[in-house]
Amino acid sequence: MTWIKPSFLWMMYRCGWGTKAGQETVLAVEITRDGFEWALRHACQSSYVHGVHPDRVTWQRQLKRAPTRIQWDPERDLHLHALPYRSLQLGLAGEAVRRYADEWTVAMGDVTPLAREIHTLVSSGDLDSAARLLPQERPYPAADELLAHLRP
Repeated sequence: MTWIKPSFLWMMYRCGWGTKAGQETVLAVEITRDGFEWALRHACQSSYVHGVHPDRVTWQRQLKRAPTRIQWDPERDLHLHALPYRSLQLGLAGEAVRRYADEWTVAMGDVTPLAREIHTLVSSGDLDSAARLLPQERPYPAADELLAHLRP
């Protein structure tokens, strides 16, 4: 399984600003809107949620068949501390991985130098300068029916 992490700061939390062993390179991958929405439509939550899933058995069956899974993790601030709201993480397997690699990916860039520059600014206490360098992130303009089965 491979994961799409749309939040820059959550990714920095996960890879330790690109300093964790085996995670020293941070890539920004741009995918098509059609691909992202296909992944959302075909996703199952990574954990059982009462009221979203009819029962645990049905959820487990859906999870096994789903080519994508959704996980909601706490968003992070510049110090990588948890914030009181969650960011989407999108896990891809099987058909979704093939589509991601062969159809959806339109651009890829190494943002490791950016991650290290922001980390240096945060470490030195210059949060304003660090915040100005963050990639612009906006809420995804998805129709309610696209996300109804994925609410945390």
